Amino acid sequence: MVAPLEIFRALADPTRLRMLGLLRSMELSVGELAQVLGQSQPRVSRHVKILCDAGLAERRKEGSWVFVALGARDVVDPVLATFDAWRTSEPDHWTVADEARLAAVRADRAAAAAEWFEEHAGEWDAIRSLHIAESEVEAAMARVLGDASLGQLVDIGTGTGRMIELFGPQSDHALGIDRSSEMLRLARAKLSEQGLNNAELRQADLYALPLADRAADTAVLHHVLHFAQQPGGAIAEAARVLNEGGRLLIADFAPHDREELRIRDAHARLGFSDEQILGWFAASGISPVQIETLEGGELTVKLWLGRKTGEPAKRRKAA
Repeated sequence: MVAPLEIFRALADPTRLRMLGLLRSMELSVGELAQVLGQSQPRVSRHVKILCDAGLAERRKEGSWVFVALGARDVVDPVLATFDAWRTSEPDHWTVADEARLAAVRADRAAAAAEWFEEHAGEWDAIRSLHIAESEVEAAMARVLGDASLGQLVDIGTGTGRMIELFGPQSDHALGIDRSSEMLRLARAKLSEQGLNNAELRQADLYALPLADRAADTAVLHHVLHFAQQPGGAIAEAARVLNEGGRLLIADFAPHDREELRIRDAHARLGFSDEQILGWFAASGISPVQIETLEGGELTVKLWLGRKTGEPAKRRKAA
């Protein structure tokens, strides 16, 4: 636990107070912080280090970019609650200026995302034209998960953040994981536009999620598993981070013979049978709850919902 004196020392600077307010709104790169604050990147980096050393912020490297987010909730929440208790009805001029510049950052992100989607629209449309409308897939996923709170949600292979956009409001906290820094930047643009303050994005591998055992209540693998070289390993890692009774929802393709998807779109697997998925579920301590088949188009989409009920099968045998 960080000593209170270190926290107060870190906050004893107007720039760092402004930074904490900005990070409360959204994760920002060091460059974006410098843009909003009107300061040099080296100077901003020094302030970031002080906040991180005090546990008030965290740095995450994604490719050549470094993003900064709020630190652990047990450290940050009491500080923010104190700020809220002291807040006056009229914001100071720094807050007004920072919010205006933050809006410009959001606009820059949105413009970059729109440009990327325009360039890649043909690729996305080619895949989507092969199966049922994505809106119907999403509606089926929502039906399967139900209306209750999803608790701590982890979206594995979040891509552009669509699952967090869809299910984030239903969760206490949503974490999106992706290996691609470019995809994470697109997701940040989308989620910042939506104003989802309970969402977090991290660059990580689906075989090594940055979560402790039993840290999540709901995990989603949406059109991700067919890219995995080791689908069983990805399911096992998702099961590891689920608590007892936690749910895993997989949306992917049924077996098909579209070999061109291997070359054109880097699909490692041409769909999955129920037997394959349920076998990996059993090996990971997950019991099947529901299977949905969504036909329409050349590719059939399947939904597999499971609930973590015990230890993986291999470990049970060894016990």
